[in-house]
Amino acid sequence: MSLSHAARKGRALIVLMAALSLAACGFNSVPTKQEAAAAKWADVQAAFQERANLVPNLAAVAKGAAEQEKAILTGVMEARAKATSIQINAEDLKDPAKMEQYAAAQGQLSQGLGRLLASVEAYPDLKSITNYQMLQSQLEGQENRIRITIRDYNAAVQDYNTEVRTFPTMIGARLRGAEPLVPYKAVTPGAEVAPNLEGKI
Repeated sequence: MSLSHAARKGRALIVLMAALSLAACGFNSVPTKQEAAAAKWADVQAAFQERANLVPNLAAVAKGAAEQEKAILTGVMEARAKATSIQINAEDLKDPAKMEQYAAAQGQLSQGLGRLLASVEAYPDLKSITNYQMLQSQLEGQENRIRITIRDYNAAVQDYNTEVRTFPTMIGARLRGAEPLVPYKAVTPGAEVAPNLEGKI
């Protein structure tokens, strides 16, 4: 075997070892987990948007309630406008203040919807309207979907954050400039739990 052939084999072995050590250091797994968390966040945003899309229909049906409910309807529509105006992109997932602002806006909408649904209970004629029953059922399903997507997002964030903070993958994470992501935390205690609408239809 010639010296140059042995040198080429040696270099190839060094390149292979370097690639393996980078893989072991999370150079590839960190961005994979980061992308997974970003995808889960997109699911959270889609679930909140779908809920927001139901609000105008619910408000239109609830307008049949008494005059005093107009303030609640106005509050719900304002909360919806605020909640849909705040958008979080993948870079914002590292910013606790932006995540808190988003969660607060969604929490206000959740509270407004809860007040609206509770006030409508005082109107048997309105409760019996098929459209109202259908919308209430859709909202209940959407609240459950929101809860599931938040849980999935937080699990992906935990997986990613563990990856970027543990040895040896933290080496690759630092080389990539990876930072921990912020989990979704409901601002209102219990707001991440879907409301129980059993018996209200």
